[in-house]
Amino acid sequence: MKKYIVLGVLFILPITVYLFFASGVNHFAKLPILTQEVTEVSSFKSLDGGEVNLQNHITVLGFFGTSVEAKKANAFNLAHKIYKKNYGFEDFQFIILATEDQRDDIQKLKEELNQIADPSKYIFALGSTEAISNVFHSLQTNGTLDSQFATNLVYIIDKEGHLRGRTDDEDNGMMYGFDASDYAEINNKMGDDVKIILAEYRLALKKYKSNREI
Repeated sequence: MKKYIVLGVLFILPITVYLFFASGVNHFAKLPILTQEVTEVSSFKSLDGGEVNLQNHITVLGFFGTSVEAKKANAFNLAHKIYKKNYGFEDFQFIILATEDQRDDIQKLKEELNQIADPSKYIFALGSTEAISNVFHSLQTNGTLDSQFATNLVYIIDKEGHLRGRTDDEDNGMMYGFDASDYAEINNKMGDDVKIILAEYRLALKKYKSNREI
């Protein structure tokens, strides 16, 4: 019996370790920086007129432009699979850029989002179409905004205002953002990458506290 147990451990353990490490491409590395300086969103205002900014936050940045109603499904996908799981992290936030004329649709959407999770960090920032375009172009991606100054793609911005993403995605190669209309992509790839960047900052914070104690 002992012989079979030993043989079983010797056979199963290496396979288990391999599967563990192979299950996530980015689990043990920092998420690559793709763009150094994304334009700050300080020219935008929240629904209540408050300031919004990227600096010192880990941000999921989206562009709904003049089509908030048309992007409701995207908002719900993100709320269920990304926001609900991570909004408790102190410096984590969503910022969705839209135009002032979308205020009523945003109010209705936030009421619905409230049924999923506290939407206090799901921030809709209002500004001009020109300001929306300026922020988008600063991402320096291979994508474009549509005629309504919107896109299905959402982006991960770190605390220093850098765009994070993938340089060697198995399906897309360079991957600047994540398609919020694609439930599987949000659940799997984006969910994985958000975990990575949050773990990165948790580790940095733990190391900082440890050094302070020394």
